[in-house]
Amino acid sequence: MRPIALGRRNWIHLGHKEAGPKVAAILSVIESCRRLGANPRHYLADILPGLAGQSIQSLKQITPAKRATIQLR
Repeated sequence: MRPIALGRRNWIHLGHKEAGPKVAAILSVIESCRRLGANPRHYLADILPGLAGQSIQSLKQITPAKRATIQLR
């Protein structure tokens, strides 16, 4: 979490004002993967190619926590 907190302070003035929530969402996914013991790169490489074809309702099924419980079965 420390690199994220430092980065947040350093990145505050970069980019567009709408970039903050997008960066927060990405960092949330990465930190969720880390807490679950999943490799964030592998998770993103698995999810991103098919993301454009997903409906909003189906996104609940591909969260890091949901994927971790499916893989543990």
